[in-house]
Amino acid sequence: MFIVDAHLDLAYNALNKNRDPRRKLAELRAAEAPEYKRGIPTVSFPAMRRAGVGLVFATLFNTPQNDPFPDGSDEDEKYTTAEDAHRLGMKQIDFYHRLVDEDETLRQVTDAATLDEVVASHMARPLPSPPPEEESAARPLLGLLLLMEGADHIRVPEETELWYDAGVRVIGPAWDDTRYCAGAWRDSKQGLTKEGRELLNVMGDLGMILDLTHMSEIATFQALDAYAGPVVATHANARSLVPTERQLNDRQIRLIGERDGVIGCVLFNAFLKEGYRKGSGKHLVTLDHVVAHIDHVCQIIGDAKHAGIGSDLDGGFGAADIPTPLDSIADLPLIAAALRDRGYTETDVAGIMGQNWVELLRRTLG
Repeated sequence: MFIVDAHLDLAYNALNKNRDPRRKLAELRAAEAPEYKRGIPTVSFPAMRRAGVGLVFATLFNTPQNDPFPDGSDEDEKYTTAEDAHRLGMKQIDFYHRLVDEDETLRQVTDAATLDEVVASHMARPLPSPPPEEESAARPLLGLLLLMEGADHIRVPEETELWYDAGVRVIGPAWDDTRYCAGAWRDSKQGLTKEGRELLNVMGDLGMILDLTHMSEIATFQALDAYAGPVVATHANARSLVPTERQLNDRQIRLIGERDGVIGCVLFNAFLKEGYRKGSGKHLVTLDHVVAHIDHVCQIIGDAKHAGIGSDLDGGFGAADIPTPLDSIADLPLIAAALRDRGYTETDVAGIMGQNWVELLRRTLG
């Protein structure tokens, strides 16, 4: 099964937390024990390969100086100006380019042909299990699709083409509030700014994908009205189950489905179970909660073609705050088993685990 994870902060963690994704997970954990300031590591390339992950949306992400969640990020390089954000974003671009240049099994996915090359390498993979981590000759390809999370890296809207040329294909205008858009963390009553509307115009001309995740509710509806291009929510859950503005309400879910978009389920327990607080206890959340959010999206839209995974597993929490029995990204196939137990067909399970993202990208990357 070809698995897609539509949200991982690989460059941010490598450059700020010394988490080189090429290292084995056991090595990353040993290096950070026992403090685990950003949670017990759950993501590495070897762990992805064990799971059958073939494509990840790899973010450009940096925290602003007024980070609403400073815990664990005190030592991070933050930005205060557009120039700061631009410089930090370009450092992450360089990181991804170097990864691909140095590893013949990595691909930066910018077009449908490269995507198909990555997918085909997994179809030829020997079964029933992937080759050991130490063996490289037969390893399938791993694709990296660049996603900008928070558009403050873009100094002016006209500069968007520079980032497109560097490989960025998806932009989420907000993480927290940005110059382009109000974010969802602060329950903002604001929406898109004038610059934000200009950004959408440039993105549309370039055929880029708009990520509605983290945008304020008002901003999402404004963007859906203003933007004619492809829309997704790479990592967002159902507000009906966890009632915060960070999640999507049923109208937002329905509209994304009507636009043939995909919504990726986040695997952070606080986004899966109402009332959960970081550190509350891993046992309180199970794969039943994950399936409930995925199923809610499917029920609202009317089919299973618009649900996916956007784990955010390296997004500031760790193994202690993801659903039981998951321990790392290597365990993503357990979600497929839980979906089967819920009665989803093999076609639907394959779609949710990755094929829905693949089909969207084939339609949009050209």
